[in-house]
Amino acid sequence: MKPQESSASLGDRVRSLRLPEDVKNGHRKKTAWLPWTLCVVLTLVTGWLLYDRMQGPPRSTASSSSPNLADDSRTSGIPPANTTDSAGSQRSTPVGSGDASAKHLSDSDIALESKGYIIPRRKILVSPQVNGRLIQLNIEEGQRVSEGDVLAKVDPTEYASTVAAAEASLARAEQELLELQRGSRPQEIKQAEAELREAEAQQPQLEAEYERIRQLSRQGASSKLEYDQAESAYRMSLRRIERLKFALDMIREGPRPERIKAAEAAVDQAKAELARAQWQLDNCTIKAPISGTVLEKNAEEGNLVNPVAFNGSFSICQLADLSDLEVELNIQERDVAKVFVGQRCEVQSDAFPQRRYAGGVSRLMPIADRAKGAVPVRVKVTVPADEEGVYLKPEMSALVTFFGSP
Repeated sequence: MKPQESSASLGDRVRSLRLPEDVKNGHRKKTAWLPWTLCVVLTLVTGWLLYDRMQGPPRSTASSSSPNLADDSRTSGIPPANTTDSAGSQRSTPVGSGDASAKHLSDSDIALESKGYIIPRRKILVSPQVNGRLIQLNIEEGQRVSEGDVLAKVDPTEYASTVAAAEASLARAEQELLELQRGSRPQEIKQAEAELREAEAQQPQLEAEYERIRQLSRQGASSKLEYDQAESAYRMSLRRIERLKFALDMIREGPRPERIKAAEAAVDQAKAELARAQWQLDNCTIKAPISGTVLEKNAEEGNLVNPVAFNGSFSICQLADLSDLEVELNIQERDVAKVFVGQRCEVQSDAFPQRRYAGGVSRLMPIADRAKGAVPVRVKVTVPADEEGVYLKPEMSALVTFFGSP
């Protein structure tokens, strides 16, 4: 009995050392949240670090790509100026004090920095002015063309036949006008005079016959039918003589002025139709309106082109002068006062940050963008002739530094 009692008492002691179930469950509930809490804290810390890195100092004229310039700016005690990123938000950037500014800057202070996109000042949609099939296409993307170069040709067969028909119509109208202006020929006048003399020569004979029949009719020796026939022949001869006199006068005077004017109008109309047909034929050859570079090719040889199919918006190519570039910017309304026409600028593309180009504010647009709270601004870029289309291309992003203050 003693060994059993001792083993029972030992088991009771072990059970007494265990924690109660409610205590164990409570402890588990408390410790179960610890890993999740650590994960949340770690996520917040990581997000804050990323946000802090993204909101760090912007790339300015003293950027990491130019460490020497950055050191110069820090040692000179340059105050911060506003910087505008591509979305139109401003950030602080060092501004030179004038005595220890960056080497590539002038003595003027930086008024503002903003990011925008490079655009050609003139971009032309080269469109055919007549419809037809392209039988020749002489362009490729990136090709440099000069003003007047033949870019493409439309089949001219139909338009050449229209020109030939218009030329024939003009020739006919001119001949009709010439006939009226010259009047009747001498032979025609002589013919009319001869017909009049013949009628006048016949008139006395018919008159005598009429008088004879009338006398016989009074004596009852002639029938009424014979009298009527003689009278009719006599009076018809009188009317014929009168008609021939009028005709001779008209031939001698020539055509009426109104007929001549109508013929002249017909000639003018024929000339206009010929000019229109010739214009259509000439426009079968599509030439470059300016010297520039082909940005896009929108057609291929053999395509049917119709300028009115899309309200005149169809084009065979887009042409732009890449020596005449601008940067399109959106300056926040609070910073517009820092920008003025003629202001000196410096342009630096994101693709080639080591290359900087001189520029100037060419214009401020007359209307603001209400959605962005900004005013569109154009900065003209000076591109060297040997770098045209090489480093600065349309739609590239660029950083523009504005110098001076208004």
